[in-house]
Amino acid sequence: MITQACVSLAVRCQGEGKTILCLHGHPGSGASLSVFTSFLSQNYRTIAPDLRGYARSKALGAFEMSDHLRDLDLLWQQYDLENCIILGWSLGGILAMELAMRHPEQVKGLILVATAAKPRSKHPPITLRDNLYTVIAGLLNRLHPGWQWNIDTFGKRSLFKYLIRRHSPEAYQYLAEEALPAYLKTSRWATQALNHALRQGYDRLLDLDRINCPCLLLAGQDDLHITPQSSQETAQYLPNSKWICYPNTAHLFPWEIPGQVQHDIEQWLKQGPSQFA
Repeated sequence: MITQACVSLAVRCQGEGKTILCLHGHPGSGASLSVFTSFLSQNYRTIAPDLRGYARSKALGAFEMSDHLRDLDLLWQQYDLENCIILGWSLGGILAMELAMRHPEQVKGLILVATAAKPRSKHPPITLRDNLYTVIAGLLNRLHPGWQWNIDTFGKRSLFKYLIRRHSPEAYQYLAEEALPAYLKTSRWATQALNHALRQGYDRLLDLDRINCPCLLLAGQDDLHITPQSSQETAQYLPNSKWICYPNTAHLFPWEIPGQVQHDIEQWLKQGPSQFA
């Protein structure tokens, strides 16, 4: 087992009030969570770290997925995260559940986005043409975010078609401004750690009864990376959960329907974690 000293994570803090810890997926960064932090920080303090090996939080060498939790435990102390809610997208959702099991009395709620305690994928094999079109679509979209010709000509034929279903200019703006920079700043060590964990398998379903705080689970109906069925299964094992599945969306659905997702989170925050309101 590979272990390193804890890393002091680079963090983006916004707003004031009760704390919501926001954890990104792979590839990702604290900045790529702006679809959540930009509106949550109007009423709460949001803390969005770059995980080890991502963006500004450097990895000095190979590490294990468990090292993310050690880093987050350090962050927990540095930012006094008692009585917080944790929002996690994809990999970030898995880390959020792990933190809730480590700090059951201190985590007051979970917002789990496109994630599962026993994640399953239905992603088809990737072809050379998929990769070629993705490179072209990504570069053109970076130069001209949301350009409809690029979306129709290359975007819908690239790997983006497995990440989103609604090929709108707004979704492609997020891809240009947040997804591409996060991808380019994700280290090989972070990718290696995730791939190693996936090969080992991950299943925490039978441990979810240790999480008693209110949980909101959000899923995209056409998510091939972490299927909505595995998300719903997670909701069924959580003692206090609400599950919402959005039609005609995929793994990056917060960028496809940001207004709807923000509304549903806002309503849940008003009604759900009473100790947090």
